[in-house]
Amino acid sequence: MQTIMIVEDNPKISKHLQDYIEKYGYQVAFVTDFERIMDIFQKSKPDLVLLDINLPSYDGFYWCRQIRKESTCPVIFISARTGEMDQVMALENGGDDFITKPFSAEIVMAKIRSQLRRAYGEYAQDVKERYLEVEGLKLLPERLELSFAGKDTFLSKKEADIIETLMNRYPRVAGREDLLEKLWDDQTYVDENTLNVNITRVRKKLQSVGIKDGVETVRGVGYRLKSMLNEE
Repeated sequence: MQTIMIVEDNPKISKHLQDYIEKYGYQVAFVTDFERIMDIFQKSKPDLVLLDINLPSYDGFYWCRQIRKESTCPVIFISARTGEMDQVMALENGGDDFITKPFSAEIVMAKIRSQLRRAYGEYAQDVKERYLEVEGLKLLPERLELSFAGKDTFLSKKEADIIETLMNRYPRVAGREDLLEKLWDDQTYVDENTLNVNITRVRKKLQSVGIKDGVETVRGVGYRLKSMLNEE
């Protein structure tokens, strides 16, 4: 029996979701102590998480990043926030889908079943976790984790996409169009300014693991990952 973890601080909404999910034969793991979300996650080992954004102490973006340190299970955000940036933040912090409140229980179940099929069922890819390494720089794309010389950091989804593209192209140049195409998805239009902002963030993440000036700008073409061989 697959387990769905509900992280929702409104007890009425949480109970409504539980009743509907259990009706379809799934097991439900509840969170009532919002300081112990990861403890409950580790104990219940859910196959999918329904995650609100507005939570006590830390928001859902924070908890999604914590989940991504340990698991690639699907995470669906459910929130009353309807702004485009909230949906972008949800995806960039490791979420797989976004549902706005008020919601239809049927839509929630359809999205749950779709994500479960993609992760574990008929659409799942039977492959090992991807792992990229270039001159000691290591990237785990599904975990959004980057490490170098004993230091590690966690990435947003777009940061991981950019670094993955740069590593795959290394030592060649990754064209701006290639990077824009990599960053674009069905819910987020990416323009040149968005790319520039994310390149700046990638440079800071590389610097945090000890790689200074890690991304070289090739004017009129794109970007290239700098050699790490001379980094201490």
